[in-house]
Amino acid sequence: MADALQVELVAADRIVWSGEATQVNARTADGEIGILRGHTPVMSLLAPSVVEIVTDGSTVIAAVDSGFISVANDRVSLLSEHARLGSEVDLEAARAELEEARGEDGDEARIAGLEAQVKAGERAS
Repeated sequence: MADALQVELVAADRIVWSGEATQVNARTADGEIGILRGHTPVMSLLAPSVVEIVTDGSTVIAAVDSGFISVANDRVSLLSEHARLGSEVDLEAARAELEEARGEDGDEARIAGLEAQVKAGERAS
């Protein structure tokens, strides 16, 4: 793709996805952000959420917990301690873990990350 963004979705232990895309949608601490080619530079906190990476014929769905997003010169870097492609999510296990976390005196960040995993898994299936 000649008019593509270079995108990397990186977790603490691996590169989750890397390639060219036409659009990236994510949630920051300040709200939703949609990134197209030519976007102004941005550095922001990434909120636990579902990330969409639109390629030339498909959409990659991933779940991220808190982290950072950086946009500059048509390069998008999404850095999160935990990130998982929707296709990698075991929905049954993720739903059970989410219910367990909600039943405890739950950590809101953990619950938000698990909710993102369930949403990503549902959207990818």
